Amino acid sequence: MPTSDQITPRFTYARATDHDAPTPALYPVVVIGAGPVGLTAAIDLARQGVRTVLVDSDDTLSTGSRAICFAKRTLEVFDRVGCGERMIEKGVSWNVGKVFLQDELVYTFDLLPEAGHARPAFINLQQYYVEGYLAGRAMQMDNLQMRWKSTVTGLTQHDGYVELQVETPDGIYPLRARYVIAADGSRSAVRRCMGLDSHGRTFKDRFLIADVKMKASFPSERWFWFDPPFHRNQSVLLHRQPDNVWRIDFQLGWDADPVAEKQPERVIPRVKALLGDDVEFELEWVSVYTFSCQRMDSFRHGRVLFAGDSAHGVSPFGARGANSGVQDADNLAWKLRLVVNGDAPPALLDTYASERECAADENILHSTRATDFITPKSAISRMFRDATLKLAKDCPFARRVVNSGRLSVPAVLRTSPLNTPDETADAFSCAMVPGAVCTDAPVKVAARDAWLLHQTGGAAFTGIYFHDPAEDVTACAARLAVLTKLSLPVRVLIVVSRGTRLEGAENAMPSDILVVEDVEGLVNARFDARAGTFYLLRPDQHVCARWRALDPASVKAALDRATCNAEGSRP
Repeated sequence: MPTSDQITPRFTYARATDHDAPTPALYPVVVIGAGPVGLTAAIDLARQGVRTVLVDSDDTLSTGSRAICFAKRTLEVFDRVGCGERMIEKGVSWNVGKVFLQDELVYTFDLLPEAGHARPAFINLQQYYVEGYLAGRAMQMDNLQMRWKSTVTGLTQHDGYVELQVETPDGIYPLRARYVIAADGSRSAVRRCMGLDSHGRTFKDRFLIADVKMKASFPSERWFWFDPPFHRNQSVLLHRQPDNVWRIDFQLGWDADPVAEKQPERVIPRVKALLGDDVEFELEWVSVYTFSCQRMDSFRHGRVLFAGDSAHGVSPFGARGANSGVQDADNLAWKLRLVVNGDAPPALLDTYASERECAADENILHSTRATDFITPKSAISRMFRDATLKLAKDCPFARRVVNSGRLSVPAVLRTSPLNTPDETADAFSCAMVPGAVCTDAPVKVAARDAWLLHQTGGAAFTGIYFHDPAEDVTACAARLAVLTKLSLPVRVLIVVSRGTRLEGAENAMPSDILVVEDVEGLVNARFDARAGTFYLLRPDQHVCARWRALDPASVKAALDRATCNAEGSRP
């Protein structure tokens, strides 16, 4: 657990004003659960001007490192809510992983081999640090109330609002909200109150997590062993964390006693077998777990929306749990803001459910395949796995079959009803398809080094226009200004080539139009852009439309579709 000079480990309970109010106040949104998902959702809502209350049954950060691998996309969300830099500074950045069979290196992979991205493929950072940085950011938000030691014990949906019964040290009081986000974990009290459940598959195997504090020479990489000599017939995963803490996962088998295996006299010999008898270490946290791949049938139930582990669960291999939960929050916050402000119909919230249910299904598929590969349940499966691993050393095709946990990447929402399909004549050759998350690239803004993603997202839709060098930049901005005056204004980025003569044009731009210099040509390359190409991004930085030529009427229609204000976008 971090010390108090790093982040606040315990929070102060205060009696809520609603305890003494003659009539319960009605809040736009209540978020239940102050883990990474609930905190991200609450901060994002407050940052977009939505008055939000966050309640949590505890008053401390999580114990033990728990989730430690936070992916590039999650870091980009954390950047947008205002605490990504602290996490990068504290975390251990890594892109490289290695796979071993017994004591032999089979192959090495790089999850982010290309340059030109602000963030690494992953950082390793204990969950209590992530929660602490998010909680510190949350306490800076004017529109956000944090209520600790507040346990939801009842929930009733009414016409126009949800009423929660909240138990505190001062007794129970009613709390009303137009919408509720249930981010209260795999044992969700909200789910239980509503008589709902998750469905899926539980895997008959057990794993030991040992967080070990030591000074070691291992590099900051992900190392995974199949059948190592120090833990025969099982698998082992090694990760480095901050503060000289190392995460070691040992596969135990289904017959292992989960209580006995947590005892130091069982754990220490396993760690010594890996490290050697002469390495000094101490155990910081130990846990034995089984896992399931499962989800709720629907993530929306009236005015209650489920996110994170309360909605879905996967195995730890692949780092898909916390990362997918943060992406739930990222997807939901802007939609709730539009709905509570009256700028979109409630049907927009159905697309939160459908989009994130598809993402959960994708995560469950990858997680299930990884688990089946790591823990073969028959002699034939084991023979296939070991043969694949032996081939992988020399045969690239076999490496695609090896599965030690396909690591988290953001879902591409290809089938979302919010997307505007490409027009037949608008041929593109890049990954920035409608439904994909916008990629990053280095740029200059007002002659200062910057990153493309940092100029996008937030509360507004963003348009990215690729400038025609034959057109004066100021005249181009005047032509694009119509987009900033739509019923839902679009913030416009004008991407110019390196060395474009601006002659003060940047300073003359309206506040909602920004000139961005593509200093390395990567923006144009990654968007397969040519002069006049235009991309429309949602507030969560997913592409929702793109054209080879700008037509304001088409942009307006795409905005209507992306906010369910057009019939074609309704689920």
